[in-house]
Amino acid sequence: MAIEIFKPTSAGRRGMTSQDFSELAGTQVPERALVEGIRSTGGRNHYGRITVRFRGGGHKRRYRIIDFKRDKDGVSGKVVGVQYDPNRTARIALLHYVDGDKRYILAPAGIQVGQHVHSAAGGLDIQVGNTMPLGQLPLGTQIHNVELKPGKGGQMVRSAGTSAQLMAKEGKYALVRLPSGELRQVLLTCRATIGQVSNIQHSNVNWGKAGRMRWMGRRGHVRGVAMNPVDHPHGGGEGRTSGGRHPVTPWGFPTKGKKTRQNKKTDRFIIKRRT
Repeated sequence: MAIEIFKPTSAGRRGMTSQDFSELAGTQVPERALVEGIRSTGGRNHYGRITVRFRGGGHKRRYRIIDFKRDKDGVSGKVVGVQYDPNRTARIALLHYVDGDKRYILAPAGIQVGQHVHSAAGGLDIQVGNTMPLGQLPLGTQIHNVELKPGKGGQMVRSAGTSAQLMAKEGKYALVRLPSGELRQVLLTCRATIGQVSNIQHSNVNWGKAGRMRWMGRRGHVRGVAMNPVDHPHGGGEGRTSGGRHPVTPWGFPTKGKKTRQNKKTDRFIIKRRT
């Protein structure tokens, strides 16, 4: 796909870019059985209190149910459409299996309508879109939708344009290099899909104006130094200030680089940090 550049007919259009959606192919009508309603929360919890700031509005969406487990072993699935999904950065592919089942999967880059993909515990060709355990893949393979627990479904490497690489196998673990540069041990029985996630140019899009982000449900983010002292620790002061202390949240907790990882149980699986 390519990036479409707009003419500067207004201040908002100047510098704005968009995707040309050339990789969309086949049927574009959402599969009715694989779509369900989704309620917009506006960042509020069940008490009606804002727990995530600067959320709200946005276009109404319907959620596409994605098969992250890829557990349809031994049954061939034909790609009948590569579609846009408003709920994620990647494209999704609609599969029609020979037994009549239909499922959505994350579309790998380069997948074509009419192509057949498979999933199994082993014995498959190393082909983009196929899913198998890490123990069955050759070293150096580009992968995505990687499981952390066997059978739970892919949890890592699902964003547009991302891919991990299988670096080594030792004992019952595989060494996987994640897009962040982190080296992590993953069980050889965990599954992954071959290839890179579609919509590679997503990170190169310039949204151009704040209103375009409002369409996505993202409201403007107010700086702490622009607030009053009652609203933020960085607020107040005569004239413009830079805060006068290390960056903190509105509740005084350190932020912007402060390490927040608390899961010590899985520290031993991380061989090299992303930093």
